[in-house]
Amino acid sequence: MKKSASPRKSPKKKNTRKGKSARRPWFWRLFLRVFFIGVVLLAGWMVYLDAVVTSRFEGRRFEVPSRVYARPLELYDGASVSSGALQRELELSGYRAGDGSQAGTYRRNGGHFIISTRGFLFTDGLEPRRRLSLNIYSDQVQDFRVLSGDPSPIVRLEPAQIGGIYPAHKEDRVLVQLADVPDLFTDTLLAVEDRNFHDHVGVAPLSIGRAMLANIRAGQIVQGGSTLTQQLVKNFFLTRDQTLLRKGNEALMSLLLELHYEKNDILETYVNEVYVGQAGTRAIHGFGLASQFYFGESIRDLQAHQIALLVGLVKGPSYYNPRRHPERALSRRNLVIDVMAETDLISEQDAARARAQPLGVTNQASYSENRYPAYIDLVRRHLARDYKQEDLQSEGLRIFTTLNPAIQYAAEFAVKDMLGRMEGSSDTTLESAMVVTSRDSGEVLALVGGRDPKYAGFNRAVDASRPIGSLVKPFVYLTALQNPDRYTLITPVEDKGFSLVFDDGRRWEPENYDKEQRGEVPLHKALSHSYNLPTVRVGLDVGIGAVKSTLQGFGVPGGISEYPSMLLGSVSMTPVTVAQIYQGLATSGFNTPLRTIRQVTDAQGEALSRYSLKVDQVADPAAVHLVQYVMQETMQEGTGRSAYRTVPRELSLAGKTGTTDDGRDSWFAGFSGDLLAVTWVGRDDNGPTSLTGATGALPVWSRFMSQVPQHGFSPVVPDGVEYLWVNPDEVALTEEHCDNARLVPFITGSEPDVEVSCGGNIERRIRGWFEGLFQ
Repeated sequence: MKKSASPRKSPKKKNTRKGKSARRPWFWRLFLRVFFIGVVLLAGWMVYLDAVVTSRFEGRRFEVPSRVYARPLELYDGASVSSGALQRELELSGYRAGDGSQAGTYRRNGGHFIISTRGFLFTDGLEPRRRLSLNIYSDQVQDFRVLSGDPSPIVRLEPAQIGGIYPAHKEDRVLVQLADVPDLFTDTLLAVEDRNFHDHVGVAPLSIGRAMLANIRAGQIVQGGSTLTQQLVKNFFLTRDQTLLRKGNEALMSLLLELHYEKNDILETYVNEVYVGQAGTRAIHGFGLASQFYFGESIRDLQAHQIALLVGLVKGPSYYNPRRHPERALSRRNLVIDVMAETDLISEQDAARARAQPLGVTNQASYSENRYPAYIDLVRRHLARDYKQEDLQSEGLRIFTTLNPAIQYAAEFAVKDMLGRMEGSSDTTLESAMVVTSRDSGEVLALVGGRDPKYAGFNRAVDASRPIGSLVKPFVYLTALQNPDRYTLITPVEDKGFSLVFDDGRRWEPENYDKEQRGEVPLHKALSHSYNLPTVRVGLDVGIGAVKSTLQGFGVPGGISEYPSMLLGSVSMTPVTVAQIYQGLATSGFNTPLRTIRQVTDAQGEALSRYSLKVDQVADPAAVHLVQYVMQETMQEGTGRSAYRTVPRELSLAGKTGTTDDGRDSWFAGFSGDLLAVTWVGRDDNGPTSLTGATGALPVWSRFMSQVPQHGFSPVVPDGVEYLWVNPDEVALTEEHCDNARLVPFITGSEPDVEVSCGGNIERRIRGWFEGLFQ
């Protein structure tokens, strides 16, 4: 029987084995290629991240806003300040009521103050900490003493920060060096946020587990899982999006950061970067600012319970906000104090004392939003002449301004109080603006941009250009009085109607406000009573161009139309511009540019710019003195006399009212020996009101002047001016005790050459002698 052949292997199985063998090299080749591409991409991404980390860290790490300060208050025997003003200014600077023994606290008992100052680094040196005692009586400092610290007859309080110029992202911070941060602060921060900070390389997976265990034991979040380096990277470089890509970038950048930089450098950056609160639209970053924001203290002066609160805020500045949620903040703070004790940073006894302390935060943040937006607006405009906006927003400059908080408060109060009284039951909404300057120096001491001084919108003091009405008249008459051979204060001027016909056939017929005509009146009376008809006649006589030149010399910018109506104030100006030109009248004809800034320094206190007093003589001081005389007459006898219903009559003042058609604009500008103030009252829609300069702006002005300690205006008689007794109606010299006799200043050589006598009236002479005994 024939044997059958052996069965053959299946061709299919043989092909399968060969296919598996063939696929293995292909798969590994693909894997290696993908792996290599991944490594290359990762390396490239690491190079990119490395560039991001190093460029940001080695360049300008922070955009630090410029800080704007008020003028420092100087305390000494005889200093003019009221008790209320001193207390408000202390609170504005973040001082707390207490026993006056700790820095940044004060004690008040009536007019007696005990103040413990914090000290401040000025460009001319450090003003050290001191403990002061003083009394205030009749708005003057008395019995001034330095109880502890370096003795000095004059002590400058630290200037209050009144605002800042912030970056577009609205971050605010005060940079501190790690050497200035107490060891207890950094040790507490690391104990709570990253106990292995000095051992890890940027990431520490095991710390997440330890943090979870600690939080379970405490029953609350007391320890974080991310390293401090990771937190810094997240805040400094990345968004807060919870994605795997962001977490991966966070880990890689943390490794790179640790690779390039020392631990202390990273820790110092974290201390300045961490987010710890919100002030309106402004984000508070860094513990340097946080210590001032919450406690009004420097970080180097914080106590254990204050350190615990700030460190505790890192986990949730909004949730643990001590001003809004004090119970939560207290609980969180005490948990941090427990950690401080557990890690032997403080003793159990110190921990118990710290837990017993109140939160101790100030009622108001000592560094808040711009408190005086209208004033800061003018400061920014003045800074724009010398500094770029990006530098102001990022270089941490210190800007020392001329703002006087007590005067600013008085101006704001006067505007708000008097507008409310004027409106009464009327539906008319009035607005106002006020500018207050130092009469001698032109420093802007206060500025109100509207009835709501906190509103950061339309700034009427700077941007509301309105016709100034009769405020122009002193400059019309000054132009005339600079020609003493033609005009003196007793020169008769015609108060009679007339009309002007222009080339196009239009007719202009000016009128007095009361529609009356008085014939001839002495020039001084025409100005003090603000008659329109004599003003236009005098202005046309000296020339509209000459009056325009006078106004421009005193600081009116831009063009001025040379129409006759300009002589009655149809020219439009802002309150700041009016203050500028009246500054020249107050300073005897010297154009003194208004200043809001005294000095600008860099972040380290080195002076960059000093804004010194600049003056330019633009008018004859003798002629200006004559105008000052009439402006004082205006307050005593003319349109400004109602001011003395509010202001003490012994306070000598000089001023001028201004009113435009239908009472659309009510103005008053005037000055004492110390202050010049300009007030405008009107409507934003330019609608009519029932107000005049004397019934609108003047009451606001008077209310302000009555609140501020100051001296009366007593002008120095310049060379070339002499006072003589005259009879204005007769335009003649006369004797002191004659009827209608008036003591009037004349530029030498312009006095009358005619003399009238009242004879030897013995009764009048005896009466004058008797009256003189009581003067």
